[in-house]
Amino acid sequence: MTEETTTLAGQALPPVRDWPTPDLEGTAFDPVLADLMREGPLNRIRLPFGEGWAWLATRYEDVKAITNDPRFGRAEVTRRQVTRMAPHFKPRPGSLAFADQPDHNRLRKAVAGAFTVGATKRLRPRAQELLDALVDGVVADGPPADLIERVLEPFPIALVSEVMGVPAEDRERVHSWTRKIISTSGGAESAERAKQGLYGWITETIRARADSGGDDVYALLGAAVARGEVAEEEAIGLAGPLQIGGEAVTHNCGQMLFLMLTRPELKARMRQDAQVRDELIEELFRFVPHRSSVGLARIALEDVELDGTLIRAGDPVYVSYLAANRDPRVFPDPDLIDPDRATNPHLAFGNGAHYCTGAVLAKLQTELLLSTLLDRLPGLRLAVPADQVEWRKKTMIRGPRTLPCVW
Repeated sequence: MTEETTTLAGQALPPVRDWPTPDLEGTAFDPVLADLMREGPLNRIRLPFGEGWAWLATRYEDVKAITNDPRFGRAEVTRRQVTRMAPHFKPRPGSLAFADQPDHNRLRKAVAGAFTVGATKRLRPRAQELLDALVDGVVADGPPADLIERVLEPFPIALVSEVMGVPAEDRERVHSWTRKIISTSGGAESAERAKQGLYGWITETIRARADSGGDDVYALLGAAVARGEVAEEEAIGLAGPLQIGGEAVTHNCGQMLFLMLTRPELKARMRQDAQVRDELIEELFRFVPHRSSVGLARIALEDVELDGTLIRAGDPVYVSYLAANRDPRVFPDPDLIDPDRATNPHLAFGNGAHYCTGAVLAKLQTELLLSTLLDRLPGLRLAVPADQVEWRKKTMIRGPRTLPCVW
């Protein structure tokens, strides 16, 4: 490495660390990320795919600063190759994840009505009805049951499909596409075929719903296109990630339920009043390592000094919400699950303009899933030893592949 690439403004740069993101068992915290957190607030990393290296911020206050700072943009990422975890990378126009202001607010406004607190409250009875039907089937069939297959996977799919406006006859096909898109095991070709299938279906659906007058996402997007507020390609790019979002609920809840079934004190606490339940769930959102590695990069749009380090214009920058949620400056004893934390300002749903659009809906689903399963199946326990639970491999979103249980 030349002197020009090892020093910056007279200051030695940290070495570039390869981050291979191996498959991890259970809810173990990534040991590479733990090392990076110890080495300093800003590190340089190289991920398995893409090109070059990127800065990584792990400290809570830095993560918040970067995600609130318009000098770090997402749109530029779509125009160049950066080091990344995913083997496939083909952002579409309209994707909220890669939109900077003012486009971000314009696009988000088109679907915001489907994800408000009020809309989610109105959805709750229907969500409970869908969930009860699934649990009724589990109870009728008796133990054992794989709760991932029987409840944790079909419930978020069904509910997100209702919010989005996916007809019942198309839901399994849509889910098959989304599952392949978030997996890294099939390679770029498999993911690309799934994307073509999903986005082709989305295109037809948005066109068909333009005059429906409905309040589901595809109807809202169809109407927004018809009014000229968003372009059709933007509406398509906006819908895809929202459709895929249900996958995260399945695997987050899988990790949370696994923790409760292996730590009796958590299960007992979940059976207390609503406030205690909510505090525990918020702490589990903070604690659970819901993803592998890091998400999407930002690009420094101008020179920015952070922690005494100069990040140059054009440098890619990642933040780790997982690391921020384990920052001991904000969360004492961060590796412990402590529902009695005086404050819990976790960043599990992101921060700033790119805060998760479906956060309120995800919280509703999580609370309903955990509460209903533990209320309806009071003797719930794992059907196999904890170390025999199978975990997902080669995936960007972590969680148990199966969760065999008896009661």
